[in-house]
Amino acid sequence: MIRIGILNLQGDIQEHLEATLNAAQKTGAKCHISKVKTASEVAECHGLIISGGESTVIGKFIQEEGIDQTILENRTAVLGTCAGMVILGKKTDYQQPLLGLIDMQVKRNGFGNQRLSFERDVEIFGKNYPGIFIRAPYALKVGSAANTLAKIDDKVVAVQQENCLATAFHPELTEDTRIHEYFIKEVI
Repeated sequence: MIRIGILNLQGDIQEHLEATLNAAQKTGAKCHISKVKTASEVAECHGLIISGGESTVIGKFIQEEGIDQTILENRTAVLGTCAGMVILGKKTDYQQPLLGLIDMQVKRNGFGNQRLSFERDVEIFGKNYPGIFIRAPYALKVGSAANTLAKIDDKVVAVQQENCLATAFHPELTEDTRIHEYFIKEVI
C-alpha cells in the first residue's frame, strides 16, 4: 500500500486529494491518500504533495514543524506544484526556507502577478498537457543532477530529480491526471 500525504496548509488541497485518488484508480495502484500536517503524519508517507500558496509561509511551516527533517531522513518522494516548486529548489530570488531537493534556481512569480495568470498547453512526456499557471514560478537554472521535463519558451516549468517532481503549473486544477499518475508510478 502506497501512502501519499497532501500537505494540509495552503493551496488546492482537496483538488490534489481528488486528482491523486483518480490517478491511483486509473493506474490500479493501491494507495492510501490523506491530508497531513505534522512531521509524524508525513513520516508515515511514501510520497508528499506540496501545493500552491505562499512559498515563504509554506517553507517556514515545514521548517518549524520539522517536516523538512522528516522528508530528508525518510527520503520521502515529493511532488511540488507552483509554490511547491519553489520549496523544492536549492535557491530562489527571495530569502526563505527551502528543501533544496532539486538542483534548480527558481524565480518566484516568474510569469508575473495574479492578473498575468494564464492557461497554456505544455509539452510533457511527449504529449500536450493543459497547464494552468497562477502567479507561477519557473526555473532560471537547472543543475546537471536534475532533469528538465517541460519548458515554455526558454522557461523551465517541470523538473525531476530522483524522487522529487516539480511543476510551475497546477495539475490538480485539470481533469488530466497524468502528472499525479506519473508521481505514483514513476517517482514514488
